Amino acid sequence: MKKLNLTKASRRSFLTYGVVILAFLILQGLAAAGAMSSMLKGLLVPICAYVVMAISLNLTVGVLGELSLGHAGFMSVGAFTGVSAALVLQDLVATDELRLLCALAVGAVFAGVVGFLVGIPVLRLNGDYLAIVTLAFGEIIKSVFNNLYFGLDANGFHLSLLDNRLNMEPDGRLIIGGPMGIGGIRKIANFPTGFVLILICLIIIFNLVNSRAGRAIMAIRDNRIAAESVGIPITRYKMMAFVTSAAMAGAAGALFALNFSTVVANKFDFNTSILVLVFVVLGGLGNMMGSIVAAAALTALPEALRQFADYRMLVYAIVLILVMLIRNNPTIRGFFARFRPGRKEEEANG
Repeated sequence: MKKLNLTKASRRSFLTYGVVILAFLILQGLAAAGAMSSMLKGLLVPICAYVVMAISLNLTVGVLGELSLGHAGFMSVGAFTGVSAALVLQDLVATDELRLLCALAVGAVFAGVVGFLVGIPVLRLNGDYLAIVTLAFGEIIKSVFNNLYFGLDANGFHLSLLDNRLNMEPDGRLIIGGPMGIGGIRKIANFPTGFVLILICLIIIFNLVNSRAGRAIMAIRDNRIAAESVGIPITRYKMMAFVTSAAMAGAAGALFALNFSTVVANKFDFNTSILVLVFVVLGGLGNMMGSIVAAAALTALPEALRQFADYRMLVYAIVLILVMLIRNNPTIRGFFARFRPGRKEEEANG
């Protein structure tokens, strides 16, 4: 029988798929056996959302090589548009599953469009300038949703900024209420859908990275001037990675928001962008498996540390510092590198 030869990138991709599927099967088995705590059950959907956020930001930071500090803004676009779509379709679509899929699609599309509009001025910048501008756009998006009023009545949709001047019919429904956000959300997000969303995002990222466009994106990351000198359209490929990342963040935002009864714009502030960036840095730039593990562990850790009461976040910070120190220790990294798939083949090939 002929041996199937897989490239290093393919082995890494299949290993990541395998770990995600195995984790899903284990967690589903624990839930079916009643061996899962209520705390962990409540964290499953947020963990899925943050995993998608981490791998989507890793596409921008790790693969493209540009520091973005406004990723929570795209998450908020997906959250508000996705939840609004779910509420509008509540009487039109019978099943929760189909309404959830529609909400995820709407959140991804709107976030992708906003990512394109933001990328037009932003992606002409580099380094610290790009980071500062994306931070500013993230805060602008949050401020817009904090002052947005959106409703629906028999006459159609009504939109207003700064104050509630919707002038709806008495039977109209206020969907987005400015600083109050969206309330009365029917929680339809579930763990299997989150798992499928993670797999879809991984498939998109791995296929993009291993394609001709992905090689062009990594060439831009490694040496922008050299890539431009051989005819690679810099802005086009940067926009491709940026919009893809934003769309995934939008889907994650919709999934996250539909797991709660209320969503407000202040949830998606600068601190959320930094938290997702921590997931990426801790897991390793360009390492999707590392981002998945870091996002899952650091999302669950604060809840696991609740026994420390007022010192919970202090312990969380200390654990985070220790993990970062260990993660960057050459001796420890060399030890774990021995178990990396394909290491023997790499050594044999010189």
